[in-house]
Amino acid sequence: MTVFRHARIYTGTGTVIDDGFVITDKGRIAAIGPVEELTLPENAHVIDLEGRIMTPGLIDPHTHICTFQGRSTLPDVKDGNEYSSPITPFVRGLDAVNPDDVAVERTRQAGFTTVYTGPGSANVIGGTGCAIKLRGKTADEMLIEGTSMMKMALGENPKRFFGLQQKLPVTRMGVAGLLRKTLFEAKVYSDALLRYEEEGGNKPEPDFEKEALLDVVRGNMRCRIHAHRADDIVTAVRIAQEFGLDYVIEHATEGYKIKDFLAENDVKCVIGPTTLSAVKLELWDISLNNAKDLHEAGVTIALTEDTDFDTWKLLMNVGVLIREGLPRNVALSAITLEAAKMLNLDHRIGSLEVGKDADMAVFDGDPFSNFTRCLMTVIDGEIY
Repeated sequence: MTVFRHARIYTGTGTVIDDGFVITDKGRIAAIGPVEELTLPENAHVIDLEGRIMTPGLIDPHTHICTFQGRSTLPDVKDGNEYSSPITPFVRGLDAVNPDDVAVERTRQAGFTTVYTGPGSANVIGGTGCAIKLRGKTADEMLIEGTSMMKMALGENPKRFFGLQQKLPVTRMGVAGLLRKTLFEAKVYSDALLRYEEEGGNKPEPDFEKEALLDVVRGNMRCRIHAHRADDIVTAVRIAQEFGLDYVIEHATEGYKIKDFLAENDVKCVIGPTTLSAVKLELWDISLNNAKDLHEAGVTIALTEDTDFDTWKLLMNVGVLIREGLPRNVALSAITLEAAKMLNLDHRIGSLEVGKDADMAVFDGDPFSNFTRCLMTVIDGEIY
């Protein structure tokens, strides 16, 4: 049992405890509150934080840590995109997770305890990713069970990877059409299986590709849909609504152009990276006001650095968004509780509450300042 006391605690729920304590036991938060209410447990390990700032363990809900690998090679042999086909729903990011990735320690040292990682955006349907804790010696130790989500992508990336080879998809019409066709066929397969289970008769021939999409078309697996440009975002929403998908829009770079549409359709967005240069056409209208504008319109947002190595920079880049008018409490929530909700993990992580995982970060100043250091990261009660 460990007692952290005399910290300024940002709980992640909107509450701030000016002089607070947290007690952890067996990897969970056992108690939290103001120091004046603290009764020290017998034989507890006590850590005095001397007024430093404590937050929930930080979460980046869209990375390629451990799948792409932070170190570069020539030729490029990164494992994050299965280039062989535009439709690969059966591949799993977990099978590419390398716990020895140098990004793990560097990201953890910045206060991050959980990230979502998985396939990139080369494919129209690229396979499943997963949430991992930044500790453990095997992928299975890092894995948070039940967090598989299907990656999909619209826009330039699938066009570039396959269209330049004169393979479907060559156009945005082709991207959307191929996605729609694949989902339609998976839905037909799903319906046939359900009829067999309910009525008997002939069982459909096994189809490994369509099996991987059963939970998607049945609304039981969240889809993470890469879309930068406003028209691609609207296309993603259109298709998701056609098939009744549970989905989140990834990047939403031009979301500010259609903020009312996103709010009216209750579209959740993982925004970022926010400080990219306009390296491709669909990033030409990137704006530092995107997060603020979407929040003010009533859109639920989380924030990402979207990287295989530089997630540690996310805090400083969020600081830039605060400078541009994003409320500080919203910014913190976007990399804690709202990020956890995007991953369907808010019952376990994202805020400092009794019963949740003992994931915390301690800073020697404003977490969003480039002058600040993370002094301590705690994952499941273990101090790093």
